[in-house]
Amino acid sequence: MLYATGSAFFAGITSILAKCGISKTDSDVATAIRTVVVLVFSWILVLLTGTISGITEISEKTLLFLVLSGIATGASWLCYFKALQNGNMNKVVPIDKSSTILTILLACIFFHEGLSLVKIVFVCLLGLGTMLMINRKEDVKSNSSDKSWLIYAILSAVFASLTSILGKIGISGIDSNLGTAIRTSVVLVMAWLMVFVKNKQSEIKSIDIKELLFIVLSGFATGASWLCFYRALLLKSERS
Repeated sequence: MLYATGSAFFAGITSILAKCGISKTDSDVATAIRTVVVLVFSWILVLLTGTISGITEISEKTLLFLVLSGIATGASWLCYFKALQNGNMNKVVPIDKSSTILTILLACIFFHEGLSLVKIVFVCLLGLGTMLMINRKEDVKSNSSDKSWLIYAILSAVFASLTSILGKIGISGIDSNLGTAIRTSVVLVMAWLMVFVKNKQSEIKSIDIKELLFIVLSGFATGASWLCFYRALLLKSERS
């Protein structure tokens, strides 16, 4: 319970720290820097669990879906940071987390997972709750004319859902920690590729030290959340 609570806590403050780090810094650059920190944590997980030897046993099909899942994760993170930079965090986060709804529907289609009446009711409640949070009364001081954040937030949810679906297919026959590390490596390549394609590498030198600290801390928060999550799973399975 302690590790599970820690996982939820670190996952929650990730958005707060990320928002603090992109008020002036370009979201693509921030995502690329943050991914470096997350990548370190993901490979630490692999070393701690001793699953690195399984890298030689990965099939071509599994590797393909892991790469596709990584691309989807990268797209989701890039869209999410862009949405956070331009929009209200209290609206961006619920839309991003609504990927759960889409994932459940896609799981029914691709994995033939049944939809019980209870599950349908709670999926509808999730959707209703998301809509209520999005349509809350606007702050008078906020700029409501720019709605580009909404598009990026929706795309973030869509790509996050695809990440789950592709990851589930790709993780078959491979340890989940190793799969996550490989997927994060793909995200790193994609994130930095976006920086260089858009010719934003020069902005790295001009990043405010305070914002850089928040970006790095958001990466640490994500990594800490993953470490606590998998530690909680391990302890739970041992007790079972």
